[in-house]
Amino acid sequence: MAATKKLSSLFPLLSLICFISFFLLLSISRKASTSSSTTHPQFLRFKPIDANLTTRSDPSATGDSSCDYSDGSWVYEPNAGFDRYDSSCKEIFKGWNCILNNKSNGRDIIKWRWKPRNCDLPAFDPLHFLHTYRDTNIGFIGDSLNRNMFLSLFCTLKRVSNDVKKWRPAGADRGFTFLHYNLTIAYHRTNLLARYGRWSANGNGGKLEALGYKEGYRVDVDVPESTWEEAPSFHDILIFNTGHWWWAPSKFDPVKSPMLFFEKGLPVIPPIPPDLGLDKVLNHVIRFVEKTMRPDAIKLFRTQSPRHFEGGDWDQGGSCQRLQPLLPEQVEDLFSLKNNGTNVETRLVNQHIYNALKGSNVHILDITRMSEFRADAHPSTAGGKKHDDCMHWCLPGVTDTWNDLFVTHLNSLKF
Repeated sequence: MAATKKLSSLFPLLSLICFISFFLLLSISRKASTSSSTTHPQFLRFKPIDANLTTRSDPSATGDSSCDYSDGSWVYEPNAGFDRYDSSCKEIFKGWNCILNNKSNGRDIIKWRWKPRNCDLPAFDPLHFLHTYRDTNIGFIGDSLNRNMFLSLFCTLKRVSNDVKKWRPAGADRGFTFLHYNLTIAYHRTNLLARYGRWSANGNGGKLEALGYKEGYRVDVDVPESTWEEAPSFHDILIFNTGHWWWAPSKFDPVKSPMLFFEKGLPVIPPIPPDLGLDKVLNHVIRFVEKTMRPDAIKLFRTQSPRHFEGGDWDQGGSCQRLQPLLPEQVEDLFSLKNNGTNVETRLVNQHIYNALKGSNVHILDITRMSEFRADAHPSTAGGKKHDDCMHWCLPGVTDTWNDLFVTHLNSLKF
C-alpha cells in the first residue's frame, strides 16, 4: 500500500519528464529535417536583376538559395564534342553556319560552357523536353535574333526526333510540329512588335504636315503586327524580343525617314523619339498579350542580344575578329552606358524592357550578361555579307546556351 502511494506521488514528476523528453526528441527531429532540406537549394529559383545591368547581386552574401544564372563566366572545355547538333542541321540559315563556312574558330565556339557563379545551369535534355511539353505550342516572336534562338531549339529537338512536319501557325515565318509528341514550335517575325509602314505627307495637310514632316514610317503603337496578332490565342508558351530595329538610323533616319508614332489612329503630338515610342509599344503589347492569352499560358520576354562591333558600326567598317571571349573589363569598355559606344543599345533597350514589365505577369529571360562576353561567337566575315556580321550568332553556338536557360526557366515556372 505504501509503495502504491509512493508511486502515485511520483506520477506527476514522471509525466513531466516524459513530456519534456518527447518535446526534445520532436524538436531535434524537426531541426534535422529543416537542416536536411536547406542543404539542397530550391530548384531553379531565379534572382531578380537590376535593370541597369551594371551591378550584380550575390546570392551567397544574402544567404538566399536562389541563383542568378546571368552571373558567371565561360569555361573552356577542349574535349567538348557535338553532342547537341552539328552543322548538318539543314534549317540553319546559311550565313550562321560558321563550321560549314570555315570560320577559323567555328569548332571552338561550342567548347565554351557557361558556369553561373553560385550554381550550375542544367544541360538541356531534348528527349525529356519533348515528353514534358507534349501537346504544347511554343511561339518565338521577334526579330532575326529570336529566329537564331528558334533554330537552335529546332536543331536540338530534331536530333532526337525525326518525325517532324513543316507547319506554320497563322502569321508565322517558320514552324514545325514534332508529330509523335504533338509539340509545335514556330517563329513569328516582327521587327518592332507593332504594325508599321511607310508614311507620306497628305496633300490636304495634317498635324504632322503642319510640323514640316514630309515622309517617314508610321508606327501604330497600339496595333500588333499581323505576323503575331493571333499567336497569343494559339501558343501555350511565348517568348518575345525586340530592340535592334529601334536604334537603326540606317533604316529609320531621324531626319529623312523618322519613326512617326500613332495611337488610336491619330499621330502622337508632339512627336516623340524612338525610346519613348518603344515604351508605348511595350506597354500595349503586355496589355494585349495578357488579355488574349489563356490564364495558364507562360509568357517570357528575352533581354537584348548584344552586338560586338569594334572600330565602327556595321556600315562604318566595324568588325568582330576576336577568337576568344572578352574579359570583364573589356565587356565594360564595349557596353558601358557611360562610354555611349557603338553597341550601347544593348543596355539601353534592357532598361526599357525591365521598366515596362514591372508589375506584369510576363517573365524576363536574361541572356544579355552571358552573351556580352562572346565577341568570338558571331559569323563575322564568314557570314557571307559585304560587312562583318557581329550581331547574329554562329550555330551551333551561344544561342544553345540561351535555350539551356530558357528550358531551365520554363521548368521552374511549370513545376
